[in-house]
Amino acid sequence: MPTENAAVSSLRPMPDDWQRALAVVAHPDDLEYGAAAAIAEWADAGREISYLLVTRGEAGIDGLAPPACAAVREAEQRAAAAHVGVHTVEFLDGHRDGVIEAGTALRRDLAAAVRRHRPELLITLNHRDTWFGTQWNTPDHRVVGRAVLDAPADAGNRWIFPELADTQGLAPWSGVRWTAVAGSPRPTHAAEVGPGIPRAVASLAAHTTYIKALTAPDQDPHAYARDFLDRSFARAAARHHGRPAVLFEVFRH
Repeated sequence: MPTENAAVSSLRPMPDDWQRALAVVAHPDDLEYGAAAAIAEWADAGREISYLLVTRGEAGIDGLAPPACAAVREAEQRAAAAHVGVHTVEFLDGHRDGVIEAGTALRRDLAAAVRRHRPELLITLNHRDTWFGTQWNTPDHRVVGRAVLDAPADAGNRWIFPELADTQGLAPWSGVRWTAVAGSPRPTHAAEVGPGIPRAVASLAAHTTYIKALTAPDQDPHAYARDFLDRSFARAAARHHGRPAVLFEVFRH
């Protein structure tokens, strides 16, 4: 029978023979709840990481109408990305926060993004039905995560979305080798982190308006971010030899 220690030792190091990554998630702040610590250290090592947000998180703050909310959250996402060394942050149009639809429109947009950026690694957020096996995941996360897993095949096949080459000049790209899913309840790999942790805290704390709406108006965003990420890295360390890490479920393509 496998032991707990065997499960810990089964977490493999993240692949490191890549130069370009594209992180694709549904909302501003999705990457800041943990993955940003690994992204900070990858950026410090000279790797190129870009962000693509499917929405602007415009339905995320109850007291703020969607157009105003979108502007605030876009600005906060750009500030958050800068803390971890990411300077290319793009937002898709045509997909509404909270009701992102699975289908060819999303697949086409993601295939186009992969062809533009030509990453070897894709990064996304938990596409599984639950967090930690018991907490139900949101439809947006599930839909976007699954579409990201489909994107390498869509981007590499010239006949699925031929209009991308014909009208946008985006040639097929078959260079994606892995998709790394952060927050999955079924992690397979660990990216050990240290220097990236303070920058990840600053990155999450940059979502000031969202954090105050999520918690309380007098909540200090930096304290909230530090507490949340400390608990997250402690959970990961318990599964990874006592060392802080970002855990990913990694798929090969």
